[in-house]
Order: sequence, then structure tokens, then C-alpha cells
Amino acid sequence: MTTRPGRPVGELLRDQRRRRGMTQLDLSIEAGVSARHLSFVETGRSRPSPDLILRLAEQLDTPLTERNTMLLAGGYAPAYPSHDLDGPELAPLRAAVRQILDGHRPYPAALVDQHWQLVEANPAVALFTAGAAQHLLAPPVNVLRLSLHPDGMAPRILNLAQWRGHLLGRLRQQALATNDPALSDLLDELRGYPGGDDVAAPEGDALSHVVIPLRYRHGDRELSFVSTTTLFGTPLDVTVAGLAVEAFFPADPVTTATLHALGAAAADVA
Repeated sequence: MTTRPGRPVGELLRDQRRRRGMTQLDLSIEAGVSARHLSFVETGRSRPSPDLILRLAEQLDTPLTERNTMLLAGGYAPAYPSHDLDGPELAPLRAAVRQILDGHRPYPAALVDQHWQLVEANPAVALFTAGAAQHLLAPPVNVLRLSLHPDGMAPRILNLAQWRGHLLGRLRQQALATNDPALSDLLDELRGYPGGDDVAAPEGDALSHVVIPLRYRHGDRELSFVSTTTLFGTPLDVTVAGLAVEAFFPADPVTTATLHALGAAAADVA
């Protein structure tokens, strides 16, 4: 659970509402309930039904783990299961992920969980892991730690301050939205690494004013990437809701040619 047990459901709903910057009137209108009833729920004067808890949580865009916590706090059973990714229930999802990762070759792509731990990756990700210290590559590998640690990718990231600011900004938003102490602890850890300010300010080139690129040194070459994040639509499982595919695309012809050459060389070795 991401929230400390024992707190009343009304307090949990109130905290979520405040984190979203919504007033009771805002939430009552969105959820189709009276502001008076919502006030009674938050103060514990009225016990919400499980349907109301889920309706309010939906409007607050509350993570599934937190929704389960709210239901338990209200005296109800959790609504969302959490299956093992290796279990038979998620076999179709694993097959879909493998197809995405394989189809993205020779460009790097990886599947990460809600705590940014590496679940699976295609062979092209070796471009980023090469040269990293072994203690960062021992499972479970945290991709943010690997990216920003001085013994990881950081010495080869040419726009480290900009990329660091981008990653820390994403993690900060995620920690705030989920109220997950593990993410808050990770954010505190990563902020302690050297590398510049937390603000992902644009650099002088045109690309940096459109998206934040990853500029990476590979041998004597500078490679440039843009990244995308793919989430699974309408998840009803806690495990699935926390998964994301992070994919990198070449941002210039040099990077495209280099990745295709590396992919061809790896295929010849195999």
C-alpha cells in the first residue's frame, strides 16, 4: 500500500483532493455529488459507499493502489487485483510487450515498473549500460539511478543538467501524484547526485526548444535521442497500471546510422 494504514477514508480522499489542487465544490461537481455530502465524507460524518469512493477516486485520477487503500479504509474489499507479471493472467501482456520491444530494434526500448525498476529490455539498451558499474546493473536495476549515478550513464550524457532536470521533474510529479514513499526516497537520493540544477531548461539548439533530447557519447561520436513513454490503456490491475515502455528514437542521421550498424554487428555475432 502507498498510504499508511489506519487513516479514515475521508482523510485519504481529502488529501488526494488537495494534492490535485481541487476544492470540495470542484470535486463535487465533477463527481456528481453535493458539496455538503462530500464535506461529511471527508470529516467522517458520513460513510461513503464503495461506488462513491471509486467515483471520487476516478475524478481525482487516483492510482489503483491508492484506490484499494481507500476501499480498505472504508471497510470494503479492494477492487483491483495485483497479478504477478510472470503469472498466466498477464501472459498476453508479456507477449505484447515483447513484440513492442523487438519491433523497436535496433533502437533502445525498455519496460519499467512503477518504481522505475527494469523489467525487460531489448538488446539495443546495451548501448546505455556499457561502462556502468556492476553494482548499478545488479538486479533489480533502477533505470533512473543507472541514468544519473556518477558510476552509471551520467559521465556520458553530454546535456546532463538538462536531462537530469527532466528526469527529476517526472519523478517529482509521480511521487506527488501517488504519495508513494519509495518514489519520494528515490527522488531524495537522486537529488544528491552531482549534475546540475533540477530545472530542465532548454539549450541553445532548435531541438531542445521542442523536446528534451538525450545527448549521449558513444566512443568518439555524439548520439542524439528523443524518447517516448507508452502506458497501457484502461488498466484494471495494479501491476499493469504501474508499467511503462520507455522507447528511444534517433534524432539525427548520425545516430540512426550508428544504431543500425550496432544492430547489424550484434546480429552477426548472434
